[in-house]
Amino acid sequence: MNNDTWTHRLARLVILPMLGTRIRPNHLTTLRLLTGLAGCLYLAVGPHQIRSGAFIFWGGMFWLISAFLDRMDGELARVGNMMSPGGHRYDYLVDNGLNCLFFLCVGIGLTHTSYVGYPLHDWPLALGIVASVAMFLCNTMAERYEAQVPGERIIAGAWGFHADDALYLLAPAAWFGLLPPILFGAAVGTSIIAVSFLVRLLRLPRQPSTRQTA
Repeated sequence: MNNDTWTHRLARLVILPMLGTRIRPNHLTTLRLLTGLAGCLYLAVGPHQIRSGAFIFWGGMFWLISAFLDRMDGELARVGNMMSPGGHRYDYLVDNGLNCLFFLCVGIGLTHTSYVGYPLHDWPLALGIVASVAMFLCNTMAERYEAQVPGERIIAGAWGFHADDALYLLAPAAWFGLLPPILFGAAVGTSIIAVSFLVRLLRLPRQPSTRQTA
């Protein structure tokens, strides 16, 4: 990932007071996990509550905080020289799990609701499952690709932005009632991206076998 996006630069400033303290990247990752789970839970149950607006507001707010914490834990690890294989694995599992869970929970929350006067029936749940599975495959294949091609990112950023900065837009999308089209776009878009990642993986030269032949 491009580590010099606008959000990375902002996170770098925020974590400076944490340097030299007992705060570790894994602490921020755990906080990201908790806030992300809270955001997903609010969005899963919010549309069916009497005070649905409050639930959706806090769902988006918790998600926004969680997304920024994802930037903060990485910057604290890099700037504070606290990077470790275990920390990277923990961060990867949390990121992958939350991003997949988000779309599933949005699908659950939107099931049997309506959009611009049209009933959505069970379609949001189906779209949420598709988006979640496709997101999982995208993250898994991106990790594998970048492990096989060190120094190259499967998706490059530009103009101070990276593709995963789109995660920040999910919060205002929830606040302005745009989650149904976002969910549809995610189901279609991540599926297409997953296929493109698979093609790129298959085009990589095969690693030579390290086993000795008799």
